[in-house]
Parts: sequence; C-alpha cells; structure tokens
Amino acid sequence: MLILSDQVLNAALLLLGDNDLPGLTDIEKPRMRGPKRATKIRKLFNLTKEDDVRKYVNTYRRSFVSATGKKRSKAPKIQRLVTPLTLQRKRQRVAVKKQRVAKAKTEAAEYQKLLALRIKEQREHRSESLAKKRASRASIAKPEA
Repeated sequence: MLILSDQVLNAALLLLGDNDLPGLTDIEKPRMRGPKRATKIRKLFNLTKEDDVRKYVNTYRRSFVSATGKKRSKAPKIQRLVTPLTLQRKRQRVAVKKQRVAKAKTEAAEYQKLLALRIKEQREHRSESLAKKRASRASIAKPEA
C-alpha cells in the first residue's frame, strides 16, 4: 500500500514496542479545542448548574506570542452561558412584553368605547331622519284625508 505525503491515514495502535514512533508517540500534544457550549463543558468536567463554567475553559486556553511580541492567550467564547446580564435581558424582554399587552388592552378598550359611541350616534341620527320622514309623510297624508 502506497501512502502519499498529502494523504491522511487513520490508524489505531494495537501494540507498542520498545521504541517510540517519531512524531506519533514520542511527543504529547494537548487537545487544542474543547467544547464551546456551556452544557457540554459541564458534561465534560462533570459540573453542576451552580458551578462556574468559565474557570474550566482555561484548561484549553491557548497561549501564544502576538505579532507585537506580547504574550497573549485565547479561549473560545462560551455559548449559552447564563450570566446575570443574560438574566437581566430576559427580565427586560418579559417586562416589555407585559407592557405591550397592557397597552394593547387599554387601547382596545378605548376603541370599543369610541366604536360604541359612534354606533349610538349613528342610531340616533338614523332615528331622527326616520322621524323626519315619518313626520313629512304624515303631514302629506293628512290633507288628503
């Protein structure tokens, strides 16, 4: 079997001899990437919901020297992390939603009042016009009799 330099080989070591394999078993490479999602980090480190996940991300934090020559470190941004800020935003969303519902309710009540008033005015106007018609018909009908 011929393996080229640009090919990937999936292999499992079944039996390790006395000597190390160069580039494979002689060096130990730490896992560079860990999970980003908070629940997955909890699962990986066997944490409860009360434990702070941010402390455990440092286990796969990457240190390097920047282009300016300073030592820097990077860690992935944790997704779905429940912080006081996210809880505050959620409370704010719920409060705004409640305000919207209350405002819509009051506006609907005002509109119903206005609609009832307009309908009442229409009925009065209609009854007045019908009364005028009846009166005019009655006055026309009286001289003939």
